[in-house]
Amino acid sequence: MADIGRLIVNIKVPSHPKYLSLVRTVTVKVAEISGMPKSVREHVKLAVDEACANVIRHAYRGDPGKSIGLRYEVTEKGFEVVIDDEGRKAELEKIKGRDLGKVKPGGLGTHFIRRAFEIIKFDGRKRKGNRLRLIRQRKDGKWR
Repeated sequence: MADIGRLIVNIKVPSHPKYLSLVRTVTVKVAEISGMPKSVREHVKLAVDEACANVIRHAYRGDPGKSIGLRYEVTEKGFEVVIDDEGRKAELEKIKGRDLGKVKPGGLGTHFIRRAFEIIKFDGRKRKGNRLRLIRQRKDGKWR
């Protein structure tokens, strides 16, 4: 990582799929600044995109009049993305990826997220909406 110390980037986007391209662009740029290899950046980009698409689809039920907040933080320890919404609470016990052996659309987002991030946490302290923390770790300056 270039000697940037700690980098924090906050964005807020409308809950419409057309803004996911902006989320992907910011995700890649922050990951690039962090020194993350391109192959890892691509996994991270896809995972953040999927998480935001799930907010639009499930928390907001397709309502484009809401917003999604994203906070990116890069430190020597890693890369963290916090995704905030004010939508319907996630039913954590129901979140799971589909069987990868079945060929059909949908249900792959959780697989993409688990592939890109070692730590995936829902913050239960948030009273309204959801807060998802995604963390990709570094050890000895190298991306895992």
